[in-house]
Amino acid sequence: MARRRITGEDGRDALASVAAGTGGRPELATAVRFTLEELAELAPGNSVEVRVPPFGVTQCVAGPRHTRGTPPNVVETDATTWLALVGGTVTWPEAVAAGKVAASGQRADLSAWLPLFGRRA
Repeated sequence: MARRRITGEDGRDALASVAAGTGGRPELATAVRFTLEELAELAPGNSVEVRVPPFGVTQCVAGPRHTRGTPPNVVETDATTWLALVGGTVTWPEAVAAGKVAASGQRADLSAWLPLFGRRA
């Protein structure tokens, strides 16, 4: 289990601030890191690396543990797309089809865990 670094209150405040359009870069960074921690809690494991540069990265999803070199299962996206995915304003298939998400590897489909908040499609 990943160690928590951002409290639920701070994470929700950052998400609300970003959603309202009043958050700056620090709130965006906190929102991304908080949601990556949430994903790691929801889908514990080390078989998929999720990257949201420059704000954060996490490993999640049960399966073979990866320890060296380039991981075989990688998801990478920008902060705005990531928060739209976790909030349910865009679906995984929509983001992938639009080229907003780069996903490689057999386990790199996060649609089973997204959105983290909001409605599931």
